[in-house]
Amino acid sequence: MDYHFARRLDAAPESFLGRLFALSRDPEIISFAGGLPMTSLIDVAGIRDAAAAVFADEGETALQYTTTDGYLPLREYIAARYRSRLGLSATADEIRITNGSQQCLDLTAKILVDPCTVVGMERPGYLGAIEAFSYYQPRIKTVPMTEEGPEINAFSTLCREEEPAFFYGIPNFQNPSGTSYSDAIRRECAKCCRETETIFYEDDAFGELAFDGRPRMPVKAFAPECGVMSGSFSKTVSPGMRIGWIYAPGPIIEKFDAVRQAADLHPNVLSQTIMHRYLTTHDYEGHLSRVRRVYETNCRQMCDLLDDLLPDVFHTTPEGGMFMLATMPDGKDSMALFDACLKESVAVLPGVPFYAEGGGHDTFRLNFSTANEEMITEGMNRLAQAYRHCGCR
Repeated sequence: MDYHFARRLDAAPESFLGRLFALSRDPEIISFAGGLPMTSLIDVAGIRDAAAAVFADEGETALQYTTTDGYLPLREYIAARYRSRLGLSATADEIRITNGSQQCLDLTAKILVDPCTVVGMERPGYLGAIEAFSYYQPRIKTVPMTEEGPEINAFSTLCREEEPAFFYGIPNFQNPSGTSYSDAIRRECAKCCRETETIFYEDDAFGELAFDGRPRMPVKAFAPECGVMSGSFSKTVSPGMRIGWIYAPGPIIEKFDAVRQAADLHPNVLSQTIMHRYLTTHDYEGHLSRVRRVYETNCRQMCDLLDDLLPDVFHTTPEGGMFMLATMPDGKDSMALFDACLKESVAVLPGVPFYAEGGGHDTFRLNFSTANEEMITEGMNRLAQAYRHCGCR
Protein backbone atom coordinates (compact mmCIF):
# COMPACT_ATOMS: atom_id res chain seq x y z
CA MET A 1 0.00 0.00 0.00
CA ASP A 2 1.37 3.40 -0.99
CA TYR A 3 0.19 5.80 1.69
CA HIS A 4 -0.07 9.49 0.86
CA PHE A 5 0.30 11.72 3.90
CA ALA A 6 -0.38 15.42 4.26
CA ARG A 7 2.50 17.61 3.10
CA ARG A 8 2.39 19.51 6.39
CA LEU A 9 4.04 16.52 8.07
CA ASP A 10 7.21 17.26 6.13
CA ALA A 11 7.46 20.66 7.82
CA ALA A 12 7.91 19.23 11.32
CA PRO A 13 11.42 18.66 12.68
CA GLU A 14 12.57 15.26 13.91
CA SER A 15 10.93 14.65 17.28
CA PHE A 16 13.13 14.12 20.33
CA LEU A 17 10.17 13.82 22.70
CA GLY A 18 9.48 10.14 22.04
CA ARG A 19 13.14 9.30 22.49
CA LEU A 20 13.21 11.20 25.78
CA PHE A 21 10.32 9.25 27.24
CA ALA A 22 11.93 5.98 26.13
CA LEU A 23 15.15 6.92 27.93
CA SER A 24 13.22 7.76 31.10
CA ARG A 25 11.83 4.21 31.19
CA ASP A 26 15.25 2.49 30.99
CA PRO A 27 16.25 1.63 34.59
CA GLU A 28 19.92 1.36 33.66
CA ILE A 29 20.14 4.97 32.48
CA ILE A 30 20.30 7.97 34.79
CA SER A 31 18.40 10.47 32.72
CA PHE A 32 18.90 14.22 32.94
CA ALA A 33 17.37 14.50 29.47
CA GLY A 34 13.63 14.47 30.16
CA GLY A 35 11.32 16.83 31.98
CA LEU A 36 9.62 14.59 34.51
CA PRO A 37 8.81 15.72 38.04
CA MET A 38 10.20 13.56 40.84
CA THR A 39 7.93 10.53 41.19
CA SER A 40 8.38 10.29 44.97
CA LEU A 41 6.93 13.81 45.37
CA ILE A 42 3.59 12.88 43.81
CA ASP A 43 1.04 12.78 46.62
CA VAL A 44 -0.37 9.35 45.78
CA ALA A 45 -2.24 8.98 49.06
CA GLY A 46 -3.82 12.42 48.79
CA ILE A 47 -4.91 11.89 45.19
CA ARG A 48 -6.26 8.44 46.08
CA ASP A 49 -8.35 9.98 48.87
CA ALA A 50 -9.62 12.68 46.51
CA ALA A 51 -10.55 10.06 43.92
CA ALA A 52 -12.45 8.00 46.50
CA ALA A 53 -14.39 11.09 47.58
CA VAL A 54 -15.28 11.93 43.97
CA PHE A 55 -16.60 8.43 43.31
CA ALA A 56 -18.60 8.54 46.54
CA ASP A 57 -20.12 11.98 45.97
CA GLU A 58 -20.31 12.58 42.21
CA GLY A 59 -19.20 9.40 40.47
CA GLU A 60 -21.92 9.35 37.82
CA THR A 61 -21.28 12.98 36.83
CA ALA A 62 -17.51 12.45 36.74
CA LEU A 63 -17.88 9.51 34.38
CA GLN A 64 -20.28 11.19 31.93
CA TYR A 65 -19.77 13.51 28.95
CA THR A 66 -19.56 17.19 29.79
CA THR A 67 -19.12 20.59 28.13
CA THR A 68 -16.13 21.73 26.10
CA ASP A 69 -15.02 24.46 28.50
CA GLY A 70 -14.07 22.18 31.40
CA TYR A 71 -15.19 21.55 34.99
CA LEU A 72 -16.50 24.88 36.27
CA PRO A 73 -15.31 24.53 39.89
CA LEU A 74 -11.77 23.84 38.67
CA ARG A 75 -11.86 26.83 36.33
CA GLU A 76 -13.10 28.98 39.20
CA TYR A 77 -10.25 27.69 41.39
CA ILE A 78 -7.66 28.57 38.74
CA ALA A 79 -9.16 32.03 38.19
CA ALA A 80 -9.21 32.69 41.95
CA ARG A 81 -5.55 31.68 42.20
CA TYR A 82 -4.63 34.11 39.42
CA ARG A 83 -6.44 36.85 41.32
CA SER A 84 -4.90 36.07 44.71
CA ARG A 85 -1.33 35.28 43.60
CA LEU A 86 -0.85 37.69 40.71
CA GLY A 87 -3.58 40.30 41.02
CA LEU A 88 -5.01 39.45 37.59
CA SER A 89 -8.70 40.04 36.97
CA ALA A 90 -9.24 36.48 35.78
CA THR A 91 -12.67 34.86 35.54
CA ALA A 92 -13.70 31.27 34.88
CA ASP A 93 -15.17 32.35 31.53
CA GLU A 94 -11.64 33.23 30.33
CA ILE A 95 -10.21 29.81 31.25
CA ARG A 96 -10.49 26.50 29.42
CA ILE A 97 -9.18 23.17 30.72
CA THR A 98 -7.00 21.17 28.32
CA ASN A 99 -5.28 17.81 28.06
CA GLY A 100 -2.06 19.20 29.49
CA SER A 101 -0.65 22.56 28.49
CA GLN A 102 0.88 20.90 25.42
CA GLN A 103 -2.61 20.81 23.88
CA CYS A 104 -2.79 24.58 24.27
CA LEU A 105 0.18 24.92 21.93
CA ASP A 106 -1.47 22.86 19.21
CA LEU A 107 -4.91 24.45 19.43
CA THR A 108 -3.59 28.01 19.69
CA ALA A 109 -1.51 27.50 16.56
CA LYS A 110 -4.53 25.95 14.84
CA ILE A 111 -6.61 29.11 15.33
CA LEU A 112 -3.88 31.68 14.67
CA VAL A 113 -1.41 30.25 12.15
CA ASP A 114 -1.71 29.88 8.38
CA PRO A 115 1.08 28.50 6.17
CA CYS A 116 3.96 31.02 6.05
CA THR A 117 2.56 33.04 8.96
CA VAL A 118 5.36 34.34 11.19
CA VAL A 119 5.50 33.00 14.74
CA GLY A 120 8.00 34.53 17.16
CA MET A 121 9.93 32.45 19.72
CA GLU A 122 12.84 32.62 22.10
CA ARG A 123 16.26 31.31 21.01
CA PRO A 124 16.72 28.73 22.42
CA GLY A 125 13.03 27.84 22.83
CA TYR A 126 10.93 24.95 24.06
CA LEU A 127 11.26 22.03 21.62
CA GLY A 128 7.68 20.85 22.26
CA ALA A 129 6.39 24.22 21.07
CA ILE A 130 8.62 24.15 17.99
CA GLU A 131 7.24 20.73 17.10
CA ALA A 132 3.61 21.68 17.80
CA PHE A 133 3.74 24.89 15.76
CA SER A 134 5.66 23.35 12.86
CA TYR A 135 2.72 21.22 11.72
CA TYR A 136 0.87 24.43 10.77
CA GLN A 137 3.78 25.47 8.53
CA PRO A 138 4.69 28.87 9.99
CA ARG A 139 7.90 30.80 9.48
CA ILE A 140 9.42 30.69 12.95
CA LYS A 141 11.52 33.75 13.74
CA THR A 142 13.57 33.72 16.92
CA VAL A 143 14.84 36.32 19.37
CA PRO A 144 18.05 35.57 21.31
CA MET A 145 17.75 35.08 25.06
CA THR A 146 19.91 37.02 27.49
CA GLU A 147 20.20 36.67 31.26
CA GLU A 148 17.32 39.18 31.53
CA GLY A 149 15.02 37.62 28.92
CA PRO A 150 14.64 38.17 25.16
CA GLU A 151 16.93 40.81 23.69
CA ILE A 152 14.46 43.67 23.64
CA ASN A 153 15.63 45.46 20.48
CA ALA A 154 15.37 42.21 18.52
CA PHE A 155 11.97 41.54 20.10
CA SER A 156 10.73 44.99 19.09
CA THR A 157 12.06 44.62 15.55
CA LEU A 158 10.34 41.26 15.20
CA CYS A 159 6.98 42.61 16.37
CA ARG A 160 7.15 45.79 14.26
CA GLU A 161 8.60 44.41 11.03
CA GLU A 162 7.45 40.79 10.87
CA GLU A 163 3.95 41.19 12.40
CA PRO A 164 3.92 37.71 13.97
CA ALA A 165 0.66 35.88 14.68
CA PHE A 166 1.99 35.66 18.23
CA PHE A 167 5.22 35.52 20.21
CA TYR A 168 5.67 32.41 22.37
CA GLY A 169 7.77 32.73 25.50
CA ILE A 170 8.39 31.22 28.94
CA PRO A 171 9.14 34.16 31.26
CA ASN A 172 9.48 32.02 34.41
CA PHE A 173 12.41 29.55 34.54
CA GLN A 174 12.51 29.03 30.82
CA ASN A 175 12.79 25.66 29.16
CA PRO A 176 15.58 24.91 28.26
CA SER A 177 17.73 27.57 29.92
CA GLY A 178 16.09 28.00 33.33
CA THR A 179 16.46 31.78 33.08
CA SER A 180 13.67 34.25 33.88
CA TYR A 181 12.68 37.59 32.42
CA SER A 182 13.48 40.62 34.56
CA ASP A 183 10.57 42.82 35.58
CA ALA A 184 11.85 45.53 33.23
CA ILE A 185 11.92 43.15 30.25
CA ARG A 186 8.39 41.93 31.04
CA ARG A 187 7.16 45.52 30.98
CA GLU A 188 9.05 46.31 27.76
CA CYS A 189 7.63 43.22 26.05
CA ALA A 190 4.13 44.19 27.13
CA LYS A 191 4.61 47.77 25.91
CA CYS A 192 5.80 46.58 22.51
CA CYS A 193 2.92 44.11 22.22
CA ARG A 194 0.37 46.83 23.02
CA GLU A 195 1.87 49.19 20.46
CA THR A 196 1.99 46.57 17.71
CA GLU A 197 -1.11 44.54 18.72
CA THR A 198 1.03 41.43 19.03
CA ILE A 199 -0.28 38.49 21.04
CA PHE A 200 2.15 37.31 23.71
CA TYR A 201 1.66 33.61 24.42
CA GLU A 202 3.00 33.17 27.95
CA ASP A 203 3.71 29.55 28.89
CA ASP A 204 3.72 29.51 32.69
CA ALA A 205 4.27 25.80 33.32
CA PHE A 206 6.97 26.54 35.92
CA GLY A 207 5.70 29.70 37.62
CA GLU A 208 4.75 27.87 40.85
CA LEU A 209 8.24 26.36 41.11
CA ALA A 210 10.17 29.46 42.17
CA PHE A 211 12.59 28.32 44.84
CA ASP A 212 11.82 31.39 46.95
CA GLY A 213 8.06 30.92 46.50
CA ARG A 214 7.70 34.50 45.26
CA PRO A 215 5.26 35.09 42.39
CA ARG A 216 6.69 36.84 39.33
CA MET A 217 4.32 39.22 37.55
CA PRO A 218 3.36 37.90 34.11
CA VAL A 219 3.63 39.89 30.90
CA LYS A 220 -0.15 39.65 30.70
CA ALA A 221 -0.43 41.82 33.83
CA PHE A 222 0.94 44.74 31.80
CA ALA A 223 -0.94 43.99 28.55
CA PRO A 224 -4.13 42.06 29.38
CA GLU A 225 -5.66 42.36 25.93
CA CYS A 226 -2.51 40.99 24.29
CA GLY A 227 -1.89 38.19 26.76
CA VAL A 228 -2.57 34.48 26.39
CA MET A 229 -1.36 32.33 29.29
CA SER A 230 -1.21 28.58 29.70
CA GLY A 231 -0.61 26.64 32.88
CA SER A 232 -0.46 23.08 34.11
CA PHE A 233 -0.75 20.87 37.16
CA SER A 234 1.61 18.37 35.51
CA LYS A 235 4.71 19.90 37.09
CA THR A 236 3.20 20.39 40.55
CA VAL A 237 0.65 17.61 41.18
CA SER A 238 0.59 14.82 38.57
CA PRO A 239 1.62 14.71 34.91
CA GLY A 240 -0.39 11.54 34.34
CA MET A 241 -3.68 13.31 35.07
CA ARG A 242 -3.01 15.60 32.06
CA ILE A 243 -4.61 18.77 33.44
CA GLY A 244 -3.59 22.05 31.82
CA TRP A 245 -5.43 25.22 30.91
CA ILE A 246 -5.45 28.32 28.76
CA TYR A 247 -6.34 31.81 30.02
CA ALA A 248 -7.14 34.22 27.20
CA PRO A 249 -9.37 37.11 26.06
CA GLY A 250 -12.94 36.27 25.03
CA PRO A 251 -12.51 36.39 21.22
CA ILE A 252 -9.63 33.89 21.43
CA ILE A 253 -11.57 31.65 23.82
CA GLU A 254 -14.50 31.56 21.38
CA LYS A 255 -12.31 30.26 18.54
CA PHE A 256 -10.45 27.95 20.93
CA ASP A 257 -13.76 26.31 21.92
CA ALA A 258 -14.62 25.63 18.28
CA VAL A 259 -11.39 23.80 17.45
CA ARG A 260 -11.29 22.09 20.82
CA GLN A 261 -14.73 20.59 20.30
CA ALA A 262 -13.69 19.26 16.92
CA ALA A 263 -10.48 17.80 18.38
CA ASP A 264 -11.75 15.82 21.39
CA LEU A 265 -15.14 17.26 22.51
CA HIS A 266 -14.02 18.08 26.06
CA PRO A 267 -11.27 17.46 28.63
CA ASN A 268 -11.13 14.42 30.92
CA VAL A 269 -13.96 14.91 33.43
CA LEU A 270 -12.75 12.36 35.96
CA SER A 271 -9.26 13.82 36.20
CA GLN A 272 -10.68 17.33 36.54
CA THR A 273 -13.03 16.46 39.38
CA ILE A 274 -10.33 14.52 41.24
CA MET A 275 -7.86 17.38 40.77
CA HIS A 276 -10.35 19.92 42.08
CA ARG A 277 -11.20 17.75 45.07
CA TYR A 278 -7.49 17.27 45.83
CA LEU A 279 -6.67 20.99 45.58
CA THR A 280 -9.56 22.03 47.83
CA THR A 281 -9.18 19.34 50.52
CA HIS A 282 -5.40 19.02 50.85
CA ASP A 283 -2.52 21.35 51.70
CA TYR A 284 -1.50 22.39 48.20
CA GLU A 285 0.75 25.19 49.45
CA GLY A 286 2.55 22.79 51.76
CA HIS A 287 2.99 20.35 48.90
CA LEU A 288 4.43 23.10 46.68
CA SER A 289 6.87 24.09 49.42
CA ARG A 290 8.19 20.52 49.65
CA VAL A 291 8.61 20.29 45.88
CA ARG A 292 10.44 23.62 45.75
CA ARG A 293 12.85 22.63 48.54
CA VAL A 294 13.80 19.37 46.86
CA TYR A 295 14.26 20.95 43.43
CA GLU A 296 16.36 23.76 44.84
CA THR A 297 18.62 21.26 46.61
CA ASN A 298 18.95 19.22 43.41
CA CYS A 299 19.67 22.30 41.32
CA ARG A 300 22.38 23.59 43.64
CA GLN A 301 23.97 20.15 43.79
CA MET A 302 24.01 19.86 40.01
CA CYS A 303 25.50 23.34 39.59
CA ASP A 304 28.25 22.59 42.12
CA LEU A 305 29.11 19.30 40.42
CA LEU A 306 29.22 20.96 37.02
CA ASP A 307 31.64 23.55 38.39
CA ASP A 308 33.84 20.87 39.95
CA LEU A 309 33.75 18.20 37.24
CA LEU A 310 33.40 20.29 34.05
CA PRO A 311 35.02 23.65 34.86
CA ASP A 312 35.27 24.68 31.19
CA VAL A 313 31.49 24.32 30.69
CA PHE A 314 29.36 27.43 31.28
CA HIS A 315 25.92 26.82 32.75
CA THR A 316 22.92 28.86 33.79
CA THR A 317 21.99 29.01 37.49
CA PRO A 318 18.19 28.79 37.73
CA GLU A 319 16.15 30.19 40.60
CA GLY A 320 13.28 27.81 39.95
CA GLY A 321 11.79 25.37 37.48
CA MET A 322 13.33 22.10 36.36
CA PHE A 323 16.09 22.82 33.83
CA MET A 324 19.45 24.42 33.19
CA LEU A 325 21.43 24.92 29.98
CA ALA A 326 25.13 24.16 29.61
CA THR A 327 27.42 25.55 26.92
CA MET A 328 30.62 23.75 25.96
CA PRO A 329 33.84 25.26 24.58
CA ASP A 330 34.29 25.69 20.85
CA GLY A 331 34.77 22.38 19.08
CA LYS A 332 32.68 20.24 21.39
CA ASP A 333 29.50 18.82 19.88
CA SER A 334 26.35 18.04 21.88
CA MET A 335 25.27 15.17 19.62
CA ALA A 336 28.64 13.51 20.15
CA LEU A 337 28.21 14.11 23.88
CA PHE A 338 24.74 12.54 23.75
CA ASP A 339 26.12 9.37 22.17
CA ALA A 340 29.07 9.24 24.57
CA CYS A 341 26.74 9.66 27.53
CA LEU A 342 24.56 6.72 26.51
CA LYS A 343 27.67 4.51 26.57
CA GLU A 344 28.14 5.60 30.20
CA SER A 345 24.42 4.98 30.98
CA VAL A 346 23.56 8.63 31.50
CA ALA A 347 21.49 10.91 29.29
CA VAL A 348 21.49 14.63 28.55
CA LEU A 349 19.51 16.43 25.87
CA PRO A 350 21.47 18.01 22.99
CA GLY A 351 20.66 21.66 22.46
CA VAL A 352 19.99 21.39 18.72
CA PRO A 353 16.19 20.75 18.91
CA PHE A 354 15.71 23.97 20.89
CA TYR A 355 17.02 26.16 18.05
CA ALA A 356 14.28 26.57 15.44
CA GLU A 357 16.55 28.49 13.07
CA GLY A 358 19.60 26.27 13.59
CA GLY A 359 22.43 26.27 16.09
CA GLY A 360 22.84 24.94 19.59
CA HIS A 361 25.49 22.37 18.66
CA ASP A 362 27.64 23.38 21.63
CA THR A 363 24.81 23.31 24.20
CA PHE A 364 22.93 20.67 26.17
CA ARG A 365 20.03 20.76 28.61
CA LEU A 366 20.05 19.18 32.05
CA ASN A 367 16.98 18.32 34.12
CA PHE A 368 17.36 18.37 37.91
CA SER A 369 13.82 17.46 39.00
CA THR A 370 13.74 13.73 38.26
CA ALA A 371 16.76 12.22 40.00
CA ASN A 372 17.50 12.13 43.72
CA GLU A 373 20.75 13.42 45.25
CA GLU A 374 22.55 10.08 45.03
CA MET A 375 21.57 9.64 41.39
CA ILE A 376 22.66 13.19 40.58
CA THR A 377 26.12 12.55 42.03
CA GLU A 378 26.54 9.29 40.15
CA GLY A 379 25.03 10.67 36.94
CA MET A 380 27.20 13.77 36.91
CA ASN A 381 30.32 11.65 37.35
CA ARG A 382 29.19 9.52 34.41
CA LEU A 383 28.60 12.72 32.43
CA ALA A 384 32.13 13.92 33.20
CA GLN A 385 33.53 10.60 31.98
CA ALA A 386 31.52 10.86 28.76
CA TYR A 387 32.55 14.48 28.28
CA ARG A 388 36.20 13.51 28.32
CA HIS A 389 35.60 11.03 25.51
CA CYS A 390 33.12 12.87 23.31
CA GLY A 391 34.26 13.99 19.90
CA CYS A 392 34.62 17.40 18.31
CA ARG A 393 32.81 18.81 15.32
